[in-house]
Amino acid sequence: MRRLPLVVTVATLLAAAHVPAAQMTPIAGVKAVPAESAPPEGAPDVKKAPSAPRKPPPYEAPLLRLAEMAGALAYLRDLCGAGDGAIFRAKLETLIKAEGIGEETRDLVAGAYNEAYRGYSANYRTCTPAANQIIARFLKEAEHVASDVAARFGGG
Repeated sequence: MRRLPLVVTVATLLAAAHVPAAQMTPIAGVKAVPAESAPPEGAPDVKKAPSAPRKPPPYEAPLLRLAEMAGALAYLRDLCGAGDGAIFRAKLETLIKAEGIGEETRDLVAGAYNEAYRGYSANYRTCTPAANQIIARFLKEAEHVASDVAARFGGG
């Protein structure tokens, strides 16, 4: 089984250290998908050969879930006054930069974080009891997922 370097850093997503709230921005590195455009007039109709289907690494699904939760927590924790949202972003960026994570997986992880962050920021403008329930649920779930990933793929 392939080991994921720095997978133990996933567990540090749960660190409750407080830092000053920072202006959150999406994680860099997510590539935009170019829109299809018609070929120039008179160009031959050339179709790309189908590529082999991508086989995701075995740890990809839990990493994507962690990325979603990190994006939500980064936004909601700052919204609700904890001021430690930047920690979730920084730890996920460390994980994304880890050796052994392919470019496609890095893009997916960053995209999952960004989508969750934007989604929660669009739906929550003030801290509500529901937001606090989401925070508690995601912290608990993230702890479980991080422990599982570290145990299964951390090589420890």
